[in-house]
Parts: sequence; structure tokens; C-alpha cells
Amino acid sequence: MTAQILNGGAIADQVIDSVAETVRQRSEQGLPTPGLAVILVGDDPASQVYVARKEQACERAGIRSLGQRLPATAQEEEILQIVRKLNGDDRVNGILIQLPLPQHIDEQTVTEAIDPRKDCDGFHPYNIGRLTLRKPALRACTPKGIMHLLDATGEVYKGRHAVVVGASNIVGRPMTLELALAGATVTLCHRFTKHLQQHVEAGDILILATGRAGVVKGNWIKPGATVIDVGIHRREDGSLHGDLLDVNQARQCAAWLTPVPGGVGPMTVAMLMQNTLEATQMQQGD
Repeated sequence: MTAQILNGGAIADQVIDSVAETVRQRSEQGLPTPGLAVILVGDDPASQVYVARKEQACERAGIRSLGQRLPATAQEEEILQIVRKLNGDDRVNGILIQLPLPQHIDEQTVTEAIDPRKDCDGFHPYNIGRLTLRKPALRACTPKGIMHLLDATGEVYKGRHAVVVGASNIVGRPMTLELALAGATVTLCHRFTKHLQQHVEAGDILILATGRAGVVKGNWIKPGATVIDVGIHRREDGSLHGDLLDVNQARQCAAWLTPVPGGVGPMTVAMLMQNTLEATQMQQGD
């Protein structure tokens, strides 16, 4: 068996094209253009790249991008004032705060200040709570994007064992909720998990989101499993790889495998566009 590569870039393009078509139709009906405000604090190079990609996606999708740039020295209250202003601006349908923030700013405080109806990242406790109650509203972009990738494989969730490795608030925890909502039996592994290999070997669906390279070995993969690698790390030679060690070995076992890069990353951006459109529709009662 050789794994089929799950091309997130191609699927993301389809999602953005669909959003662009809906935005175009709304414009023909005289409805306002969706607007997304992205707040970037500081000059972290990776964050600047991510924000640039989101702005490019907005242009493709026909969404107005309203960038807010602040220096790393900006104080928490200054950011909160901007968020409050954006909350009350009818031209802004979605608000995103690029993480991480400088250490002197509390990320949770700033996230909770966003109007949940404009929380296009899906990180607000209200939106996470809705997902927990099986009544999702705006959903976290990366887990939502992963579900789109899994759907593209024709994945059947009911009766399948999904193993999520990594318990972050951004990926691992909402991912567990998404998979459970779809009908999978879910195991969430974290830094206190014992016998990690045994859990991974039992996974029909495997989501790797540890943020550390090499935690999961290629020969642990169950034959026929679908493997989604969320991690992204840079080798000394500048090349990128995911959380999975021995990818070539994993390819001999898995049925589906995401590439790094080109797997989950493009889907996260595509889901941001979709969330912005959905937020607009909810706010305007479409």
C-alpha cells in the first residue's frame, strides 16, 4: 500500500472559489461586501507571512481586508479599544487577531473581547461552547479545514477510531469535538498520555498536532489509516516537515496522508474566508 496524498491546496482553492462566487451573487443582489479585520501586533516574520496570505485570500474571495498594524510595544488596552471599535463597525463582519501576541498581552482577554458573531477564528468561548453542545456556530478554522480534508477522502466517521495527538486550544481540543460530532470514537493524547504508540497504532483517523517534530513514528501508523499532519517545522537545510517522523515509512502504511507544506495550512486560510462569509450571512439574516 502506498498512501494517496491529500492535496489541501487544491481543495482550499475550491472552497475560496465557492466563497468568491457567493460574494459575487450577493453583490449583484445589492448586499454589502463581507469585511474582515486582521489585527497584527509586532513584527514577527512568520505572523507577517500568515497575514499576507490571508489578505491575498481575501482579495481572491472578494472580501474586503481591513488590516490593523500595531507595534510590539502596543499595550493590551490599546488593542481592546480597537477590538471594541471593530465590534461596533457594521462594515466589519469578521475579526481576527494574529497569534501569538507579545508576552505582555493576555491572549485570552483579547480573544474574549471579540463579538462572538465576528469571531472568524472560532476561538471565543461562546463558539467553542456551541461546538461542545453540538450546535456549532463559527468553528475553529484548522479543525474545520481538517474535517473538509477528511470529507474529501470519503471518510466514514461512525464506527471509526480517531486519535488526536496534541491537546491545544487551537487545534487538538476543538478537533476532538469536531470528530465526536461527526460520529467518530475519539481518543485525545497529550503530554501526560502513557503508551502513546499503542494509542496511535489503534487510530483509523490520526490527527498530529503536537507542535513537536518526531513525536509519532512512521511505523506506528495503522495500515489503511488516514493521517493528517498539522505540524510544520524547518530543518537545518531550510526544508519543511511535519510532526510525523519517517514520512516515507508512513506512506507504506497509510491510505491517505497530507503533505507538509500544502496540506492543512491552505485549508486553514480557506476556512477563514468561509467563516467570514458565514458570519456576514448570520449578521445580515441571510
